[in-house]
Parts: sequence; structure tokens; C-alpha cells
Amino acid sequence: MLNTPKLSATTFFSTLAFCLLSFTGAFSQQTVPSKPNVVVIFLDDMGYGDLSLTGALGYNTPNIDRMATEGTFFTNFMAAQAVCSASRAALLTGCYPNRVGLSGALSPNSEIGLNPKEETIADLLKARGYATGIFGKWHLGSKPEFMPLKQGFDEYYGVPYSHDMWPLHPNQRNAKYPMLPIYDGEKVVKTAKSLDDIAELTGSVTERAVNFIRKHKNEPFFMYVPHPLPHVPLAASAAFRGKSERGLFGDVLMEIDWSVGQILGELKKQGLDKNTMVVFTSDNGPWLNYGDHAGSAGGFREGKGTSFEGGQREPCIIRWPGVVPAARVCNKLLSTIDILPTVANLCGAKLPKNKIDGLDFTKLLKGDNSQTPRTEFLYYYRKNSLEAVRKNNWKLVFPHPGRTYELNAPGKGGLPGIAPEDREFPLALYNLERDPGERYDVSKENPDIVAALEKIAEAARTDLGDDLQKRKGENVREPGRVN
Repeated sequence: MLNTPKLSATTFFSTLAFCLLSFTGAFSQQTVPSKPNVVVIFLDDMGYGDLSLTGALGYNTPNIDRMATEGTFFTNFMAAQAVCSASRAALLTGCYPNRVGLSGALSPNSEIGLNPKEETIADLLKARGYATGIFGKWHLGSKPEFMPLKQGFDEYYGVPYSHDMWPLHPNQRNAKYPMLPIYDGEKVVKTAKSLDDIAELTGSVTERAVNFIRKHKNEPFFMYVPHPLPHVPLAASAAFRGKSERGLFGDVLMEIDWSVGQILGELKKQGLDKNTMVVFTSDNGPWLNYGDHAGSAGGFREGKGTSFEGGQREPCIIRWPGVVPAARVCNKLLSTIDILPTVANLCGAKLPKNKIDGLDFTKLLKGDNSQTPRTEFLYYYRKNSLEAVRKNNWKLVFPHPGRTYELNAPGKGGLPGIAPEDREFPLALYNLERDPGERYDVSKENPDIVAALEKIAEAARTDLGDDLQKRKGENVREPGRVN
């Protein structure tokens, strides 16, 4: 079904953009610096409908909304996969995660991780003379050889994986997990032993991010801020607890919005506003069976852990005063895998030596709406199952078993409801332009489009493989493995 709040927000920003441009005249770009700063703010399990501008109720996100009025809101932006580790691998490498051998969410005991031979955004920009820092959740392998300082980052503060992977979360498998370590560089400086410790994470991550800006204000920097929240278990600091009408989830989003405001404020204070591109998005959609502790997919179908739009479509806002047009809504198809080649172009960095899947959208980013860099997208999930493919606004879903949130009532108060993993989804074709909720199969009426999308899928199976057809890809690389 169509999401009225989302469409209303889009209409609002389109109207605002028209008014601003009519008042100020044609957008004039400043001279783009050769080494701009880059900040990527990456939330965890935030749904499409979890911002004020996309229809959230019971709380406001004024700082994130201000990013949209001062930058461009990309409404058709896809996370590469709807799960933690895979999504993060895609963002940092510019590859579909199965190309670099990763899938799912790596456990604390995992013997694999992001292969240090892969070149991350941090690697590319460090070679260009950038200071690099990550503050927040890593989740690309918690063994020493896979941690951030081995993957191009100079500084690291945060947690090595999701904070539900500890004994205190209400899940039997978690009883075997250790207490959650908090790292500073390569050393564990604290162990999170309660939700009060989790409640400190947004504040401590923000403090380190702000200090990083101050420390490197006179040199180019890349700062990656992957917030551990609003992933469950939820926790907010005393300053925000009980402040929203949406309960603890709203409190957490208000605190994250405050964090965004602190980062934007420090950039302005240091005179770096016009020399810094800030990207805001999330790793995947909401974990809907957590009910009141989960976000909203904003009218899209399903959520985290599914290849439907509610699992992978995320709001993305990019702000760079004088370079990225303000108060603009862009509906072109893009993905997290497109961030790396675009950043590399803007910063004068070399692309990775190995094959990547991302596409450079620099011209579109700067305001050239005639550009359409991405027309196709692959929806892989589980280990390496090609569950759907997309061409422009047509999406073909292949028969596959998967998670659904639609058959059982959600949980409450931090406890999850049942979300079966074995629902059998049939072949279906959806026109996302008219049916973004993926409710009406039109495959029988459009056999030519089904055939065209099948060709895209066949090329993907040859390249990357497909577990649903028991096929191995020709160009899949190995993850890092513990010696």
C-alpha cells in the first residue's frame, strides 16, 4: 500500500525546493575542494518511516530533517542486504557482500571477517593522505586481524558487533556469548554489563566523533559513525529517557538526532561546513517482530531480514553546502555500494584493484538530474540466494523461502514476537512506481518484462552465484579467515 506520510513528506520537500530555487535563482556551485572531508553516519535497524520527514509520529528528528532542507533526500536508496555484517561490508567495499564472501550477521565467535585484502573507503582515502576514524559498531569480524585498524582506519572507538549478542538479551543462543567489549583502538577499555552501559553508547560515540573533527580540522578526514542503535536492546541516556511520546524507541531516535546535530554543529564551528560531505542512512529496515521496540518500514512490505522493500529501502540524505543542491528530493535508484566510487571520485582517490559493483553518481549528486547511473539492482539474501532483481521500477521476486512478520503479532517491551523464517514466497512481478508495497503481482500481464529481468538474474548467477539454483559464481572472493 502507498505510505501517505512518506508521500506527503516527499511532496513537501519538492515544493520547498521549488520555492527556494524560485526565490534564490539558479543553484550556483562553489569550487569543489580537491580533498573534501567525508562523514558517513550509519544507523542500525532504522526503518524508512523513522524520521519526521518520512512520517514518524510521537517524536521529532529536527537535525536530520535539517540535513534534508540543506541537502538532498534520496528516496529510492537501497541497502545492499537487509542484515548487519553484509550491509556494512557493502558500504565500505562498494561490493555486493556476497562478492567479498560475507553474509548475515557475524557472531562474536566467528572465524571469518572482512578480508584485509579488500580495499575499504578508509584504505582508499588513507592512501590519499586522509585521517580516518570509526566511532560506533564495526561488525565485520571481531578477531584481531579483521578489526578496524587493520582495515584502513587510524582511530576506532566502539563495539565489535551488535549489542544483542550478549548474555543479557532474551534469546537462548545469547547465553553462550561473552559480555560486550568496548574498544578504544585495539584495547578493550570497558565491558558493557547492563543496559545502562548501552545507554552511554550514543553519547560516547558522539563525543569521540566531535573530538575527531577538532583534532583533524586542519587536514582532510574520513569519519565513519555507525551508531549501534536503534538496534535492540534499546537504551537511552537519562537526558532523553521518557522524552518522546513513542516510548523508548522514540527516545533513542531523539538522542541519535541530537548526535547528528552535535556533529553538524562542530563542522560549522570549525569552519568545515562547505568542505565536508555528510551522508546519513541506515544498514537495513526495522526488526518488526520487536513491536514497540522496533521502527517503521514506512508503508513498504516486511522489514529487516527480508529482500522486500521494507528490508532494504532506506532514506538517504547527503548534505554538502554549495555542492549538493539544498531542499532537493531525488527519486533515482541508488545503493550503499555506490558510496565508495562516488567518494573516491570526489576525493581524487583510486578505485580498488578488485572488481566492485558500485557506480559513481557524482554528477547526479551535484544536481544533474539527467543522470541515471543505476538502473539495475540485485536482491541477495541468506548466504547467497538471489531472491529478486530490479530494472528501473520493475522488481521480479523469485520463489524462495524467507522471513515474514505478517503472520503473527509482534512482541512488546523488548521481547520479540514470532517471525517465521520458512514462508514460501512465489514468483511475482511488482511495479514499484505504482505498487511500492509489493502487493499486486503483474507477472502474467507483463511476460516481456519478466523475460528481461530473468536475463539480468542469469548474468548475476554466473557472476555471483545463486544458492536457490545451487550455482557458484565465477567472481566471488574469499572472506578473511583466522589462520
